[in-house]
Amino acid sequence: MAQLENIEAIEKRLWGSADTLRANSNYASNEYFMPVMGLIFLRHAFSRFLSVKPQIEASLPSRGGVTRSLTKEDFSSKGAIFLQEKAQFDTLVNLTDADDRAQAIIDAMESIEDDYDSLKGILPKSEYQELDNEVLGSLLRTFNDPALKKASGDIFGRIYEYFLTQFANQSAHDGGEFFTPVSLVQLIVDVIEPDHGNVIDPACGSGGMFVQSAHFIERIHENPQEKVTFYGAEKNPTTIRLAKMNLAVHGLEGSIKKAISYYEDPHDFLGKANFVAANPPFNVDDVDAEKIKNDPRLPFGLPGVNKKGSVSNGNYLWMSYFYSYLNDEGRAGFVMSSQASSAGGQEAEVRRKMIETGHVDAMVAIRSNFFYTRSVPCELWFFNKAKPEQHKDKVLMLDARNVYRKVTRKIFDFSPEQLANLTAIVWLYRGETARFVGLVEQYLTQTLEEASNSKAGMEKFVGELQGLLVKLPEVDADTTSACETLRQDISTFEADIDAQQTAWQIAKKDNAGLHSFAAQVAPLAETSRDLIKQVDQLYKFAEKQAKDSGEKGLNKLIKALDVARKDAVEQLKLIRYFYKQVHWLQERFPDAELQDVAGLVKLVDMEELKANEWSLTPGRYVGVAPEEEDEDFDFEETLRDIHIELKGLNEEAALLAAQIQKNFEELGI
Repeated sequence: MAQLENIEAIEKRLWGSADTLRANSNYASNEYFMPVMGLIFLRHAFSRFLSVKPQIEASLPSRGGVTRSLTKEDFSSKGAIFLQEKAQFDTLVNLTDADDRAQAIIDAMESIEDDYDSLKGILPKSEYQELDNEVLGSLLRTFNDPALKKASGDIFGRIYEYFLTQFANQSAHDGGEFFTPVSLVQLIVDVIEPDHGNVIDPACGSGGMFVQSAHFIERIHENPQEKVTFYGAEKNPTTIRLAKMNLAVHGLEGSIKKAISYYEDPHDFLGKANFVAANPPFNVDDVDAEKIKNDPRLPFGLPGVNKKGSVSNGNYLWMSYFYSYLNDEGRAGFVMSSQASSAGGQEAEVRRKMIETGHVDAMVAIRSNFFYTRSVPCELWFFNKAKPEQHKDKVLMLDARNVYRKVTRKIFDFSPEQLANLTAIVWLYRGETARFVGLVEQYLTQTLEEASNSKAGMEKFVGELQGLLVKLPEVDADTTSACETLRQDISTFEADIDAQQTAWQIAKKDNAGLHSFAAQVAPLAETSRDLIKQVDQLYKFAEKQAKDSGEKGLNKLIKALDVARKDAVEQLKLIRYFYKQVHWLQERFPDAELQDVAGLVKLVDMEELKANEWSLTPGRYVGVAPEEEDEDFDFEETLRDIHIELKGLNEEAALLAAQIQKNFEELGI
């Protein structure tokens, strides 16, 4: 998810590339993205190829001193695809203007299609013949920048969505039909745990649900190709191509068919799915009720029908379909409009019937600004047809609206730790105490590891500080005293780290033992915060005296000290950060058992649901959390957020001004 921090810069480069295409090709605006996505596919495939190649080569068998050649099966087992030399991005980037780049790209695409039947006729080829040779060279260089070289996860899906929303008809993506935020997909996957059988997404878009399901299986050290089979449906042929490319670039295969899922079940999946994961279009109001009134995928009947004979809102159609696809032990997780959980009329009646099956498992409320192209809040719904008997008449309500990380002015997500903590609540709900305790143990281990890692950074800072101070004609008493205090405090801190490391080796790792050790290590976390203040203060003292001294040639030393300060501070922050994860979990669930937490979670029974008109809106049940004082208010982080906000507003203002100017020119004003 760190990839998101650079997403705006990547977008701008892509937009510049698109402008180049517009000026130098015969393509209409909604056709630009496919040739560009083809190059992104090659770039991403090559990055994954390079990342796994050394591991594969190290394990290749040899006979008579001759090592076996690489095969595509080697790469598929590592979640990548094999690329012949002609299809490797470096080969294409190194072409000169004297070479026929279009033909070289076509040859690269054809070589991949020859190796992978699932991509036959899918990759863009002839589109490149419309592009000028120099333009193609520029595009290849654009997609060879360091940010895209390092791109991982489903960044491909995000970039895919960027092009769709910028170039395609915007009306085709109204009401929720857009790229699903990676954080939400990961949370869905972590809750339903698709580790076997078949995984179906009847509104699969660019295939992000499949990619994250595969990552989940990889994290439990299994091969996705051996454990699950992916089935998808999508109505747009171009989107199907992109989904197949997204699967292929991750070394995956799946059956994705063209279908309008409101009316079709192309995989004949009624009652057969082990897992359903989806982000369907929200609030669609033009589904023909006559065509679906006898559909066996609607076990709870039709939701409301309007005067035009259309279903008033398609949300409950999707939910009914997802429910009906599951087998007797199946789980489903999907994104849904926040309107749906408390909708009235016939939708409320369908919701009641769903709840009364005992298979509605959990609801998670998500705040606004998680979606890339919309600011709407949403909820995650979870079905489980194998709920244990004690949960049959209960639904887990989890309000995660106060859990988020701000990435840019317009994009929020979950940090890996926030995702893990939310998932841990589900573990407690399922009685999986050992996993919860294991996560707390993991955080305590990480706390101590980060503390040990901080030693080198602090020593580096002290060394750089001493190197600057000896160059000054005079150092005031306050700075001298602060330096000595810092040295002493660092020495004490490092001794404490060593003592805690030793204590951790023999500490009991059950819940009581972890509580005891967390209390013991708390002063270490507090001290790390104090050391940050000391380091920052000493830097300011030293910088001011260096600049006031009038001595020349100190700028380099000041800069080196600042770099050392930042490194030391960032490392020290990690100590308290991981300790705070321990505190967050232990404070809310001290007995490592699920309990109601105001403003966060509540297990709600059938009677309470009935009394609230069968509403499934978490905020209606969990209440409001007591206001907490932020002891770790980070002034620099707040300034960073303000800077992000201001930067975004300035950019929007510039774009609006340019558009207004263009409009005036077109009007001849």
